[in-house]
Amino acid sequence: MAITHGIHTIDTGFVRPRFDAAYLVVENGRGAFIDCGTNFAVPRMLEALDEAGLAPADVDWLILTHVHLDHAGGAGELIAQLPNAQLVVHPRGARHMIDPSALWAGASAVYGEAVMEQTYGRLRPIPAQRVTAASDGHVVDLAGRSLRCLDTPGHAKHHLTVVDERARACFTGDVFGLSYRDFDTANGPFILPTTSPVQFDPEALHASIERLVALQPEAMYLTHYGRVEDIERLAADLHVQIDAMVALARAAHGRPDRHAVLVESLTDLYAARAEAHGWLHGREALRRLLGMDIELNAQGLEVWLEH
Repeated sequence: MAITHGIHTIDTGFVRPRFDAAYLVVENGRGAFIDCGTNFAVPRMLEALDEAGLAPADVDWLILTHVHLDHAGGAGELIAQLPNAQLVVHPRGARHMIDPSALWAGASAVYGEAVMEQTYGRLRPIPAQRVTAASDGHVVDLAGRSLRCLDTPGHAKHHLTVVDERARACFTGDVFGLSYRDFDTANGPFILPTTSPVQFDPEALHASIERLVALQPEAMYLTHYGRVEDIERLAADLHVQIDAMVALARAAHGRPDRHAVLVESLTDLYAARAEAHGWLHGREALRRLLGMDIELNAQGLEVWLEH
């Protein structure tokens, strides 16, 4: 992927190629990472530094969009390799980086300890003095380049977006949806919202998307995956699908087979939209690529229904 405005895209290697991205922003010989993947991504992060001509001591910041483990699981291990870096995270996420035991326990209750160790690696605490809680509007100074943190709930209550005014771009974590390059067509990128457990809030997500669009960025840098443009069309697609997904959840509510119904109806929704977008590989190919996301979206919608 082309390097624009000193922004390097790093494939963290999670799940499959071009599934999970982190970013390195370079300014005047100093670096800031945005998100970091899991523990197993740390060698890739350090390799990206080397390729950019930087040493670990040249990194000033590791900014997390939120503390879900595909974004932040490797933060403790990475910070340990960066002697001068400060971690920046939403105030609601700071305590989980200082003491990740509750984060680990919650995820382990769902997936089991063995799967957690294999998928993410054990979470390493970060010393409290190296953690900065970024409230709405907090500005990170990277060698004179402003990286502004905006509170953008909807996917998670502890979610922030990093606005890079120099690049006229936003690093959106999961709040601006998922757009895998596998689904690109002549019509551009394909996008869908992520409603994964446990804090999906449709009204907050609509508002966060609108807040970002109002900044008129040239590009969004998504964790899943990479740089996308054509922002207004993608935002409109997200708004339509959030409402459609909420409607599907409401329709399935109260059914004994609710989860299975929701998985199938979400698959139908995305398959129809992908075909209309010009992606003609069929429903089963879509299910292979989006199976994990569909499962998590169904779970997140169900948690929202219960609340």
